[in-house]
Amino acid sequence: MILLDSHCDTPSQILRLRDIGMDNRWGHVDFPKLRRGGVDASFFALFTPATMPGDEATGYALRMLAATIGSVRANPEMAAMAYCVDDILSNKAAGKTSILLGMENGSPIQGSLDLLRCFHSLGVRYVTLTHNGDNAIADCVAEARTWGGLSPFGKEVVAEMNRLGMIVDVAHASDATFYDCLDCSKVPIVSTHSCCRALCSHRRNMSDDMLRALAEAGGVIQINFYPTFLSDEFARDFAASGMEERADEVESRFRANPADPQRRAAWNAMRDELETISRPSYKDVVDHIDHAVEIMGIDHVGIGSDFDGIEVTPAGLENVSKMGVIVEELGRRGYSAKDIDKIAGGNFLRIMRIAEDFAAKD
Repeated sequence: MILLDSHCDTPSQILRLRDIGMDNRWGHVDFPKLRRGGVDASFFALFTPATMPGDEATGYALRMLAATIGSVRANPEMAAMAYCVDDILSNKAAGKTSILLGMENGSPIQGSLDLLRCFHSLGVRYVTLTHNGDNAIADCVAEARTWGGLSPFGKEVVAEMNRLGMIVDVAHASDATFYDCLDCSKVPIVSTHSCCRALCSHRRNMSDDMLRALAEAGGVIQINFYPTFLSDEFARDFAASGMEERADEVESRFRANPADPQRRAAWNAMRDELETISRPSYKDVVDHIDHAVEIMGIDHVGIGSDFDGIEVTPAGLENVSKMGVIVEELGRRGYSAKDIDKIAGGNFLRIMRIAEDFAAKD
């Protein structure tokens, strides 16, 4: 079995002076935790905010990419970079965790297919087309008022990603963008970190109609761990309590100056407090997996935690070292070993293989 997490926001954490070669008390992801959690492969997302201007976004993405590669090279006994499925298998055989690169928000390519090709050459293997703002590529679900889906340039981006072997990720995309990607992509698409609207109505989640369409096109949804995407009740109570707003403020101050020990201590204290609140558990994550499997079939569901990009985690899934509880819960619910293999990583690896093979034929 290959246990693969398709979305972690760890690169920005590395830039905030976190050494991921050591076990960090407040970090969701580091190499020791990945090993304890039995995670064989993790996509580290190069996340740039929608508000960041083009040149700044490109530079920031490159700094995160360089920092990720530097962290892996500094810990060769625990981890190795991977750029294809065969690399993941080889690294597992060598007892190492594979680190792969994704890009969350296509803004760093700045309307340039040449920059897209550059990021691919540096190892980026999927692009989450948007984040919480429409961009030159497409509309996002948070705004959805610019293009009515993919822009003309966005259609060129999808075609070029197919040619390069990069996976098209529709997490954060508007519903219209999602359907445009299904129409335009010659390779199955994915949502690397989303949940099911039937269980939680958040706009970031996918409707049953979207899940069916994704499955029919051969794609995969990777279930997100963010409690706000798992439960309407939690999302409502979290916002009403004022804690969500307070956590955002404390984190923003920390991000502005992560070297400030007082701001770092305040953010760490905030994270300790967040772990004490009543929140959905890992069983709710598996509920969303169950629903997606029921709608889509066993070949179209996987895991995309969003660790290091969420301020609060499910109970029992406080960090990536606890990932095994998902596998154990799937077993308790009657999933066969073969089916668990597919959800744990096999389905996403299939998409990777298809993308690689399509690019090789070009």
